[in-house]
Amino acid sequence: MNVVGPQVKRIRQSKDMTQAQLVARCNLLGWDISRGTLAKIESRVRRVTDEETTRLARALKVGVEKLYP
Repeated sequence: MNVVGPQVKRIRQSKDMTQAQLVARCNLLGWDISRGTLAKIESRVRRVTDEETTRLARALKVGVEKLYP
């Protein structure tokens, strides 16, 4: 299930980040993710694990709770 995708997109855009920039941050934090995978997450096509949610929050520099509607 994916309830965080739209929030990831909203927060990313509010920080004036491109998908490529967020992917680069994720990669620097040790999560090998592609821009295509991030696009699928943001559009709720791909499931997101709890660990991935934590990694996205770290990359976006927000608390995990901010990713939940």
